[in-house]
Amino acid sequence: MTVLKNPLRKFWCGLRHISGDDAYERYLEHWRVHHATEGASPLDRKAFFRAEQERKWNGVKRCC
Repeated sequence: MTVLKNPLRKFWCGLRHISGDDAYERYLEHWRVHHATEGASPLDRKAFFRAEQERKWNGVKRCC
């Protein structure tokens, strides 16, 4: 069963990474590695989603 489970898990993790579904988990991992010693706390899931929406959709996104 573990032989079948491991490839399925890898596929599922790859699919989540490609679709961006794991963005919050990647953010938390990045935060733990680079910002945990600064004394602040990471954004919660809702605040992270809101910040990502603003980053993606606000401002000029073209080259000229």
